Amino acid sequence: MNINILEAKNRLSQLVKAAQGGEEVIIANRGKPVARLVCMEPAPPPLVHAGVAAWLAANPLPAHARRRADQIDADIAGERAGWE
Repeated sequence: MNINILEAKNRLSQLVKAAQGGEEVIIANRGKPVARLVCMEPAPPPLVHAGVAAWLAANPLPAHARRRADQIDADIAGERAGWE
């Protein structure tokens, strides 16, 4: 990510979070790169353990239990409407 110094000043907390997430932020002064913002520690490992992902790939949901994201959203909206 490349960002001008004035914008970096205004968005510093967002840029630090991006760097913590493993993204490299280049800060430029009048279009010339002058600084690089990177995380001091390596990015945290993904939350999903490789063994879990492999198990899910080997054991997919049966067809009758699969739903698209829009179907799940519609079901949630229907449940919430019942709360009112």
